[in-house]
Amino acid sequence: MLSTMQDVPLLVSRILEHGSTIHGRSRITTWTGDGAPRRQSFAETAARAAQLAHALRDLGVTEGDAVATLMWNNAEHTEAYFAIPSMGAVLHTLNLRLPPDQLAFIVRHAGDRVLFVNGSLVGLLTPLIEHLPRLEHVVVSGASADEPRAALDASGVEVHEYETLLAGRPTVYDWPELDERQAATLCYTSGTTGEPKGVAYSHRSIYLHSMQVNMTESMGLTDADLSLVIVPQFHCNSWGIPHAAFMTGLNLLMPDRFLQPGPLAEMIDTERPTHAAAVPTIWQGLLGELEARPRDVSSLAQVTIGGSACPPSLMTAFDEHGVRVTQAWGMTETSPLGTVARPPAAVEAGSEAEFAYRMTQGRFPAGVEARLAAPEGGFAPWDGESPGELEVRGPWVAGAYHGGFDGEQLRPEDKFSPDGWLRTGDVGVIGPDGYLTLTDRAKDVIKSGGEWISSVELENTLMGHTSVAEAAVVAVPDDRWGERPLAVVVQAEGSGEATFEELRQHLGETIARWQLPERWTRVGAVPKTSVGKFDKKVIRAQYAAGELDVTRLGSDGHASDA
Repeated sequence: MLSTMQDVPLLVSRILEHGSTIHGRSRITTWTGDGAPRRQSFAETAARAAQLAHALRDLGVTEGDAVATLMWNNAEHTEAYFAIPSMGAVLHTLNLRLPPDQLAFIVRHAGDRVLFVNGSLVGLLTPLIEHLPRLEHVVVSGASADEPRAALDASGVEVHEYETLLAGRPTVYDWPELDERQAATLCYTSGTTGEPKGVAYSHRSIYLHSMQVNMTESMGLTDADLSLVIVPQFHCNSWGIPHAAFMTGLNLLMPDRFLQPGPLAEMIDTERPTHAAAVPTIWQGLLGELEARPRDVSSLAQVTIGGSACPPSLMTAFDEHGVRVTQAWGMTETSPLGTVARPPAAVEAGSEAEFAYRMTQGRFPAGVEARLAAPEGGFAPWDGESPGELEVRGPWVAGAYHGGFDGEQLRPEDKFSPDGWLRTGDVGVIGPDGYLTLTDRAKDVIKSGGEWISSVELENTLMGHTSVAEAAVVAVPDDRWGERPLAVVVQAEGSGEATFEELRQHLGETIARWQLPERWTRVGAVPKTSVGKFDKKVIRAQYAAGELDVTRLGSDGHASDA
């Protein structure tokens, strides 16, 4: 028996139309840094998105074409978020923090012929153009410095001004009825191993993912909320927040290029957002700013942290500021929502049990299935103790990588199981009630004498010490044990410097003695990837090259020449 339900495609254009009518008065606020933020309604955003679609059609953009954006989080980027996929093209967001050679590779791989760039980023784009033979049009949004702009004008591509391109065009567009399974947006992984890989999200996956973002067990935000969207729009569709916002009327506060702790604190104090989302390093910086120059951040009812594990000390510090931190886990391949750490209702608020749940990565929502591939083969039980590599599947989980504008889809064996599950590369355990706790990346886990040591546990414990601002732990070769941990620490500003012996003793209060690092080094800052995660491959390379000043402690915890 077939159902009697209407078959209406799940499209980005329907999210846009809903937001612009039902929630037309909700607003996007773009921070300008001059005390006069720009504000526009969802209805105005939809009208400008229609103008943009008409302009793109006149530039020759047709269904299936990838259109690139090299932009900060702002209203114009949000217009592109909706206009490009709604007209049947593919929004390709570029990670502006990637090395130039990787940026050029991505643009060539996607086959972009049209690229949008904020004026402040023109200087980043111009050196790349000679390596982008397919690029025909560059659209500049906002003012740029004279020298980079002159180089852009002389580059040989056709240059357009964003506002001039939109001016006078119709504010209504007849959005096509598309196949919901065709690509809507394209994001590339950060390329930490090998070349970046493209993940093409479908209209259907974006629609379903947006619904899950809005569930109360996830972010659960409404038109009464204002979200400070710090997570970049080039990073996993800004964790799905812009699309989800047009479903519920969630108001958006876009920081543009003002991502330093001082401006962020000012935004919170001035605009009074109720929610914010970013990686832990952003919140570490903001915490330091608040301690040095106190601001009123009491409006923040909740903060979503993802990208890497949140140190317990960071969570408790924001608790003291009245800000509730909620961990989430995901990756480019999962759109990115995979888990959200909301404790069960039966757990007493403020109890140690509740905090333990908050420190997990959370439980899986409807739509994401999970299993743990055990080291010895088969799959580990959900007992909270048996570790394995996390594998997932679901309607917003990637089943392949984009093979390029003229290539086939790619399914590398190290990324997908024979039966099609995504191999995440994350190692952890799952409790009987479905809560995930990650202990490491598969490539970062420390295998010492046949036993696993969690670098994440060591890092979080170190960052709980008052003298440590950041800590990264990596595996380094050891003649006796195969691998041992190297602890890389950054001293907290304004604190007294703890010795390595004291830090090792601090670890020993909660961590087994055999897991404690013998090798220690102090740096000014931990190297980070383009999305703000600790870049451990750089640390390993620095160690191998002898570039780190390493102190080795003996078995008694004291410095040794051995």
